[in-house]
Amino acid sequence: MLRRFAAYYRPYKKLFTITFACAILVALLDLAFPLVVNWAVDTLLPQGDISVIVWACIGLFFLYIFNTGAHFVVTYWGHKLGINIETDMRDELFDHMQRLSYTYYDNNKTGNLLSHLTNDLFEIGEVAHHGPEDVFIALMTLFGSFGVMLFINVKLAVLTFLIVPLLIAVIVYCHRHMAAAMKYMLKRMADFNTRVEDTVGGIRLVQAFANERHEQKLFHHDNQNFKQAKLWSYRIMGLNNSLSYMMMRIMTLFVLLCGAYFIVQNEMSIGDFMAFILLTNIFFQPIEKINAIIESYPKGYAGFKRYIALLDTEPDIVDAPGAKPLPEVEGNITYRGVRFGYDNNRPIVDGIDLSIEAGETAAFVGPSGAGKTTLLSLLPRFYDIQDGAITIDGKDIRDVQLASLRQQIGIVQQDVFMFSGTLRDNIRYGKLDAPDEEVREAARRAELESFVEELPDGLDTVVGERGVKLSGGQKQRLSIARMFLKNPPILILDEATSALDTETEQSIQRSLNELAQGRTTLIIAHRLATIRHADNIIVVTQDGIEEQGTHDALLERGGHYAKLHGAQHVYV
Repeated sequence: MLRRFAAYYRPYKKLFTITFACAILVALLDLAFPLVVNWAVDTLLPQGDISVIVWACIGLFFLYIFNTGAHFVVTYWGHKLGINIETDMRDELFDHMQRLSYTYYDNNKTGNLLSHLTNDLFEIGEVAHHGPEDVFIALMTLFGSFGVMLFINVKLAVLTFLIVPLLIAVIVYCHRHMAAAMKYMLKRMADFNTRVEDTVGGIRLVQAFANERHEQKLFHHDNQNFKQAKLWSYRIMGLNNSLSYMMMRIMTLFVLLCGAYFIVQNEMSIGDFMAFILLTNIFFQPIEKINAIIESYPKGYAGFKRYIALLDTEPDIVDAPGAKPLPEVEGNITYRGVRFGYDNNRPIVDGIDLSIEAGETAAFVGPSGAGKTTLLSLLPRFYDIQDGAITIDGKDIRDVQLASLRQQIGIVQQDVFMFSGTLRDNIRYGKLDAPDEEVREAARRAELESFVEELPDGLDTVVGERGVKLSGGQKQRLSIARMFLKNPPILILDEATSALDTETEQSIQRSLNELAQGRTTLIIAHRLATIRHADNIIVVTQDGIEEQGTHDALLERGGHYAKLHGAQHVYV
């Protein structure tokens, strides 16, 4: 993990070197100050020449100015280094998340993923800045100050160092417990984020059922858990800081007592004693810095472990070695012995054999849970089949590049997702580089033109979060406009009109019929009146494909489709 973490420093070697060098200079100059005081008190003062002392102070003043500049470099450029690394890691993680399959998102909470991108990476960024230089400088200052203390007075230095093992014992004890506390706190923070995301995202449902009190109770429970996790970490932090403070003050008193004794015994000068007191304070600084590291390191370490765990999650669906782009297709689709289940022990579709000709409109009907949506989700490889093969124009979809496969397929679903931008942005999502003329033409073909003309801002109207300002029919038309812009040779309509009223459905159906012209179109529908025109109607049940044929042929057969038709009282 250390090797992987260090790899993120490589693009910023120069920045790291500068900040690290300045940090070393700061530490060395801090060590030099007590020696200057020693020299001034024991050598310059006895000479009685005040001008020499003034010039020494002027030199020390300029030294402090230089040290101040070095402090600025360490603080600002050091944080810049940490932010750069944090930003790179966030980009890498987001790119990786884009490649994860539907299966991963089916099994993981959005709030947890947001926590990875925000809280975890903030803590990692802090460690990236403070970690290497703070540890190195702390050790250098600790041993450097002890070396100077030995140079001034061996006996007092050895006596002072005897208390260090006790401090190290406190630090090790607190670090072990702090790491566990931080891991627990990050988990609770993720749960907390998930609760907020669920409640805010579903606020209309919450208010519609008047379940505000219920959500408040759930939030209060997660909030209290988060609070207790933070209190646990702060309790350990407080114990560490308090014990360290007490032992440092004991060390100061010990140095004062022993130093006074050595002065009385003429084994130490006053200048040496003053320098030693200053060195004792410098000796404390790395210990305090180590305490700060103990506070931040477990957070960063726990965050980096979670980050690596997510980054090492292999996408279920990837391009096969040697996969080639799928060229423009005609749209011949074949399922051969296809088997798939979300749980390997319980297949949703099993042994499916199906052929759909290019330009044909095939409609899938049947009871809920029979696997219609699953069957069509296998075509763009949202999930990978466990057995059999699916081909487009004779090419196995697992042998072509995933991006090129999905570029050939357009999907219009019942639940249309809208980004919180403008109408123009949401339509252009079907073809990101489309000029305004093509966007307006796509809106016209989707029968959005009159609606857009009524808006003060036209296509620049903001649709709100998830398109909250649009009706269900308007969202569907916008989704259809995306498909006109994308212009794919294969089209999937997944219950695209089932949630609409009859008048809106008929209007949308006209747009869908135009959209389906010249394409291989796969339709999932519960309202049989919308698929009477289909070239092939495929009845899917729990046992697989029950029957298929045209509307009239299936009615004459008097099978499952005829029963569905009769149950819906379809009048034509």
